[in-house]
Amino acid sequence: MEPESEANGTAVTEFILLGLVETPELWPFVFVLFLFAYLVSVGGNLSILAAILVEPKLHTPMYFFLGNLSVLDVGCITVTVPAMLGRLLSHRHIIPYHSCLSQIFFFHLLAGMDNFLLTAMAYDRFLAICRPLTYSTCMSQTVQSMLVAVSWACSTSNALTHTIALSTLNFCGPNVINHFYCDLPQLFQLSCSSIQFNELLLFVMCILMAGVPLVLIITSYTHVAAAVLRIRSVEGRKKAFSTCGSHLTVVCLFYGTGIFNYMRLGSEESSDKDKGVGVFNTVINPMLNPLVYSLRNPDVQGALWRVITGKWSLT
Repeated sequence: MEPESEANGTAVTEFILLGLVETPELWPFVFVLFLFAYLVSVGGNLSILAAILVEPKLHTPMYFFLGNLSVLDVGCITVTVPAMLGRLLSHRHIIPYHSCLSQIFFFHLLAGMDNFLLTAMAYDRFLAICRPLTYSTCMSQTVQSMLVAVSWACSTSNALTHTIALSTLNFCGPNVINHFYCDLPQLFQLSCSSIQFNELLLFVMCILMAGVPLVLIITSYTHVAAAVLRIRSVEGRKKAFSTCGSHLTVVCLFYGTGIFNYMRLGSEESSDKDKGVGVFNTVINPMLNPLVYSLRNPDVQGALWRVITGKWSLT
């Protein structure tokens, strides 16, 4: 159903996305750069997923969650970048109202899943290091599947809540979005309705979807750090910390950009900063994750090499 003004006061049926740069001469450069980034990100994450599937050493809970995270990273960059590349090619920066809502739904669905998967990975490290005797029971395949299923359910509910709440707003004035994809803070600024409820809803859901998982992650790693420091062997401590370093790096990147983007609502002159944060959220993070998780992991490196050279077999 089109958002007609007679029905609910909404006159705007499409938005104009200005993109990263407004200078036409720079569009070919931006297109090539982001096409390269997209291909690298998708290729890297699918390679990680393939390595996890074909390497028996990686058939563990930690890598089960990492495989799911790789799928999410492919989805996250696919929600935003291909559409942007299409607009750069066609020189048409218009996105229909319903397409904008769909992009917001899938973006928040995948970002919410990232929150919960990173929390599950922290919990896995807590059990592996602090509760090794009960690890296989507490992190069985059934538990892993339940954690992923509950994560999908919560993330879907969050994305639906924001999308439905946004659809109740009226857009009857300016329709220019100074960004390269649709997101809640930018659309709030264009609404001619009161956005107090939507901003309060976004704040509350951020606390539930990001704040609570972050507290759980910090709690898990506080216990992990205490347990590791009790290890007498320097080599043992180094090995224990190295298994957590990659995950902590990804957590810092993900939550750092997310907090900057959503915990400062009401700022009118933050469009260029929003674009930079958006690039980190949708392009840089998905592209860096495969590198971060494989850089200091010989098992992943070996599996990736066998995938690349074709010297592997499913077992």
